[in-house]
Amino acid sequence: MSRPPGAMSRPPGAMSRPSGALPPQLSPAAAAETLRRVARFLAHALPLCSAHTVEFYTRGLWERLVAPHPAAVLETLRGGGPRALRRPLEEASGAAAALWDDDTFSSVFCENSKKLINVHLFALAAKYYSFSNVGVCTPLEDLLEALRGDNQGTTGIKTDEFMSNKKSHEVQMMSELVDNIANYCGIKQVIDIGSGKGYLSSFLSMQYNLKVYGIDSSNTNTSGAHERNRKLKKHWRAYQSRGRANLKRQRLEKANDGPVESEIKCKAISEKLLNNDSSLQSQDQVTIQDLVPSCGFTEIATSETNNQAEVDLVAQTQSDESKLSEEVLAILNVLPADAVDVFSSSQCNCGELCEEEKVQRKMASLKAKASKSSESNLYFPLTSCITAETELSDIITDLEDCMMVGLHTCGDLAANTLRIFTAKPEIKAVCSVGCCYHLLSEQFENQEECPEEVWGFPMCQYLKDMGWCCGRNARMSACLALERVAVGQMLPTESLFYRAVLQVIIEEIYGVTKSDRHVGKTFSKSSSFIDYVRKSLKKLELDDSELPDSCIMDYYEKYKHRMNELEAFNMLKVVLAPCIEVLILLDRLCYLKEQDNIAWSGLVKLFDPVKSPRCYAVIALKKHLWF
Repeated sequence: MSRPPGAMSRPPGAMSRPSGALPPQLSPAAAAETLRRVARFLAHALPLCSAHTVEFYTRGLWERLVAPHPAAVLETLRGGGPRALRRPLEEASGAAAALWDDDTFSSVFCENSKKLINVHLFALAAKYYSFSNVGVCTPLEDLLEALRGDNQGTTGIKTDEFMSNKKSHEVQMMSELVDNIANYCGIKQVIDIGSGKGYLSSFLSMQYNLKVYGIDSSNTNTSGAHERNRKLKKHWRAYQSRGRANLKRQRLEKANDGPVESEIKCKAISEKLLNNDSSLQSQDQVTIQDLVPSCGFTEIATSETNNQAEVDLVAQTQSDESKLSEEVLAILNVLPADAVDVFSSSQCNCGELCEEEKVQRKMASLKAKASKSSESNLYFPLTSCITAETELSDIITDLEDCMMVGLHTCGDLAANTLRIFTAKPEIKAVCSVGCCYHLLSEQFENQEECPEEVWGFPMCQYLKDMGWCCGRNARMSACLALERVAVGQMLPTESLFYRAVLQVIIEEIYGVTKSDRHVGKTFSKSSSFIDYVRKSLKKLELDDSELPDSCIMDYYEKYKHRMNELEAFNMLKVVLAPCIEVLILLDRLCYLKEQDNIAWSGLVKLFDPVKSPRCYAVIALKKHLWF
């Protein structure tokens, strides 16, 4: 099977035993103990995140929850600038990183009022119970090395020409890991859950020769994925450049002093493709004859006459055929299955019969490989809503041994991905990066008895037995990005302040405490606080005709000097955010550790958290992969 330049070889039906063992994994007991300690700390700290900042002034959150002055809190957390936010937290890896007992907790929170009284110890504790310190993650480098075994890693094609920097980083990192897991498990089919516009799916298919089904609940996203996949042919320049670089490097490594006709052919093909770029955008079909001109092969045979040269020619031609087919298939892989026309030998005007036969043989080989590639290595966007009870075989008719992946699967979708993985024997591995924790359904949040309901949180038995509940506001706090704040990307304090003061106006003047309507992104479209309030009231369908500007400004002036309270309060939530994320992801890992059919499971820091804050992947492989 030919593959795009840089793609790893995966023979059809191959299922060879990997040469290396997977890295040591966290034992079920160790995972459960870590979860227990994190939950114990959060039981004291979670009230700081249980109320929304919208209610900050209406509920008097600072007076209720924090004892020190706001200025003292800000000085402790980031008094020396953004980098200072890290400084007190780093002590958690030293002497301060002891087991936090009841005495320590009583030094952080008042036993009677439950207020936060020691911000420095609070920051140390939050650091201690974050991923960087609890020691539950498997290093990505160790996992990749074990998965590869004796195989060499690939250098991925750069994607930043047709993706954002963030998405490019995510796709590059995750696709390499997914490909290595698929190779390790001997599988060629990947199911991308919550695939969106197909960034990850299309790259896995084109770069790594995997057969990918992308499933998304939005028909708009699926249609967009189809359209995006079609338009990718505009970006062949990057793929072609990569292919040429690979060929040049391989030639240099072999130190081949022979003729360089094949390089000339590749250059001719690439130039032909680039010249045809505009026509490719307007045509639905491309003939192989257009992609591979016959003259590229005829020049070689007439240039050599002696027997030894003929031997060298055969070997070189076979090598060139393989490499050229890789160049062509890098383009054909993402075209529709009917996009390849049959090449007609009658169109060839070669002078000698032997040359015509050679061209026909090469064209037949390319056609067969293109046909095989179009059948087994395409990306298929599908629309379906995935639940824990979803039968993938009802969606994918040719379902085979496969792995499930999810790049930022939203809310319950991440939990449902893991449940489907554990329940279906044909799914051999999973790699899931979740997001949008605030959209998780919680079993104990509303105290409603729904025994048949499948909840997004908690998943593991330990937290279920505890009846653990985070609450939506705390889960929303888990989405905050400490690493971004630490490098100077500060929180939008002014917009939060506007919204909190608006809530006071809504409750005191209109008597409204709850509404199904939302203000949305009104702040960015407003020229002043008065403009913000009036636009927001219209969105909430509240009459502002009797509300004078002076009254609005009176509220603004009343709370302006307390803006630092809101800033300090949100900084405390940012510091605590990683601990809540640890709780949610450890819950998922412990759920996997409870299953009898899992051979290996772990958490891996997959992305740069500044580029992509939701950077941790839950990974698991089934037992009995090798027979």
